[in-house]
Amino acid sequence: MNEIKLFCMDVDGTLTDGKIYMGPSGEIMKAFDIKDGYGIHEILPAHGIVPVIITGRTSDIVKNRAAELGIAELYQGYHEKLPILEGLLQKYHCEYVNAAYVGDDILDLQCMKRCGFRACPVDAVDEVKAVCDYVSPRRAGDAAVRDIIDHLIRERTQK
Repeated sequence: MNEIKLFCMDVDGTLTDGKIYMGPSGEIMKAFDIKDGYGIHEILPAHGIVPVIITGRTSDIVKNRAAELGIAELYQGYHEKLPILEGLLQKYHCEYVNAAYVGDDILDLQCMKRCGFRACPVDAVDEVKAVCDYVSPRRAGDAAVRDIIDHLIRERTQK
């Protein structure tokens, strides 16, 4: 496996179960798994990997969670994710092969097809599963991202 330097993630359906809880004033709640948080905050940086969120929705909840996890590379409200990824590759002086991407739906495919490592939760759409190097046996929002991080690090250290 090539040297992964960027670990890019979608949010809804990847870091969360994909459900959006709405109240009279808009989105009120998302659930995040603490194991995913540990993997993002502790394991990735320990291996020199930069965590990145690229999501089509915009949410203060995601902004707060990203801050809590120390994710400086947060991009919300982007349905066209590829230009963000390309900018990050330039910023970190790396190539597609150095990027991992975790997604779950059609909006993620453009980036996923180019990255050096592609993964998804077991409940991702079939089109995403078809391009993945690894499909976690875990469901989105249920430590699937942590499982993917652990898999990536195991593969990396076995080489």
